[in-house]
Amino acid sequence: MSTAIAIHLCAASLALALGALLLARAKGTRAHRLLGRAWVALMGVVAVSSLWIPSFLEIGWIHVFTLVVAVGVPQAVLAIRRGNVVAHRRSMIGTLAGLAGAALFALLPGRFLGSALARLLGMG
Repeated sequence: MSTAIAIHLCAASLALALGALLLARAKGTRAHRLLGRAWVALMGVVAVSSLWIPSFLEIGWIHVFTLVVAVGVPQAVLAIRRGNVVAHRRSMIGTLAGLAGAALFALLPGRFLGSALARLLGMG
């Protein structure tokens, strides 16, 4: 596994878990803000590292999710700084849904993670 894929996979897995936790917890608390900042940082790592998969700036259809992150996360941060909780919530949930969608696409047969999972389950 390349370094770029390892970084991307680690950051994406942590962001997916943290995003689910943030959705389940109380909003507006100090913990929410702190964990939210960590989530934004992880999503930045996910987006930037995706540009090296399979090689630097070799863009494929799955990189649509990189664009979703590049637009959605700054929109969400700007919205909450302006006090627009509804727009913040919408952008964050949309971005998290994009991350979940990318994870599902990554698990398709023939893709790196899909093939690795099939081997792990004894199906490939």
